[in-house]
Amino acid sequence: MNKNFYAVIMAGGVGERFWPVSNVERPKQFIDILGTGKTLIQQTYDRFLQVCEKENIYIVTNKIYRNLVMQQLDGIAADQVVCEPARKNTAPCIAYAAWKIHDLNPDAAMVVAPSDHIIMKENVFTEIITDALKEASQSDNFYTLGIKPSRPDTGYGYIQYVAGQNFENNELLRKVKTFTEKPNEELAKSFLQSGDFLWNSGIFIWSSKSIISAFENFQPEISDVFQRAVGLYNTPKEEAYIDNAYPACKSISIDYAIMEKADNVFVFISDFGWSDLGTWGSLFESMEKDGNTNAITGKNVMTYDTTNCIVNVPNEKLVVLQGLENYIVAEYNNSLLVCQKNQEQQIRKFVNDVKLSKGDDLI
Repeated sequence: MNKNFYAVIMAGGVGERFWPVSNVERPKQFIDILGTGKTLIQQTYDRFLQVCEKENIYIVTNKIYRNLVMQQLDGIAADQVVCEPARKNTAPCIAYAAWKIHDLNPDAAMVVAPSDHIIMKENVFTEIITDALKEASQSDNFYTLGIKPSRPDTGYGYIQYVAGQNFENNELLRKVKTFTEKPNEELAKSFLQSGDFLWNSGIFIWSSKSIISAFENFQPEISDVFQRAVGLYNTPKEEAYIDNAYPACKSISIDYAIMEKADNVFVFISDFGWSDLGTWGSLFESMEKDGNTNAITGKNVMTYDTTNCIVNVPNEKLVVLQGLENYIVAEYNNSLLVCQKNQEQQIRKFVNDVKLSKGDDLI
């Protein structure tokens, strides 16, 4: 494998939309939510072992999840777990990882990806990521993976590419024209009909020097925080500096901070069985179903006249359901959620209401 290839796995989220199974103590990336025998972060880590050396895989997470990462990822070293002292969205955590890796290897090319995606065609994914890392090693361009949309989904961001142009002899590569945040249904339908829009996967590839340069150009305040730490990275003084300086970073996504401002962004048109598992609905679409189209996790679930439901309960829990259609039934740690699937956007409100009326202990 190429010694200059690095992977950064972002694993700091709480996953409130999967409450109560996902919670502050045990977010979804640390759960075997698909019932495969491996948690989502374990699957993601194993995937990138096919792309880079084990020593070149870094996990960015919140300090409170350091031990979970160490427990779940066999062979990960403590200095490969990069801990944020505060949640500041994706741009600051990516900047932190970029400066840290660049200090180790100025020739590094990085892939940055969330820890909770499903990839069904892993060989195809590995091939595209490797191609993108090669491209990033030879240029200052930024690369992302765009997923061929199968429906006008309003839960994803979209990438529009310049149609009819192939770049660098790669038939899957296009220049990015625009980024669009989650659209309404009418706009999503028009995107699908136009044929030049892709779902934004949230997976990015670039060289460490090019992304650092972009932060210097487009986000000088964030750049200043991490530039001041040069000489401290990968030393015993790094953690104390980051703990003190990191909270000063503004909270902003990498899309807003860099990708939408840069004019040298390219997208690989991708089709590798992707889902970002952002909601119970997306999990339902990714799971095997029984004869009544129920997606069930739990060994002691009995259903009667129940269809199109997603059920996630502990194996030791006996659950009997009758007469439900299109519902979410999820239980963990003495908290039970029963919610219509088409109302799942309210789960974050439910979580907030629980915090206000019952306290944080149940979240």
